[in-house]
Amino acid sequence: MPISIRKGKALESLNLTPLIDVVFLLLIFFLVATRFAQEDRELAVQLPSAANALPMTLEPNELVVHVDRQGIYTVNGKTLNLRELEVVLRQSVADNPIGQVVIIRADKSAEVQTVVYVMDLCTKLCVPKYKIATEPEPEP
Repeated sequence: MPISIRKGKALESLNLTPLIDVVFLLLIFFLVATRFAQEDRELAVQLPSAANALPMTLEPNELVVHVDRQGIYTVNGKTLNLRELEVVLRQSVADNPIGQVVIIRADKSAEVQTVVYVMDLCTKLCVPKYKIATEPEPEP
């Protein structure tokens, strides 16, 4: 019993519009997500200089803590006090206990004690890896 299949009928019924919509939505999502990740690194903070400074690389589980001149802490665009910072760090470590990375971006005019508070919190909460961001020294 032969089956009759018309050529071209299957291609006529294939609608690509929903597929194109999904591709564009994914593209927009990734563009926006990438932009937010970069904005966190562009907060107006003058970093101290160091002779062996390395460029910041984007790590998947990093949390960037900004400390401005007045000693105000900022994480993900939100201004926090020390207790709120502890809550954010604790949640971040709970979400990723093994690979959590904290980058401390402190203004070079900020008091050292405000940076030490963040370092103490990292030690207290068993953050496996934290770094202090610096910029390269200017060449003579």
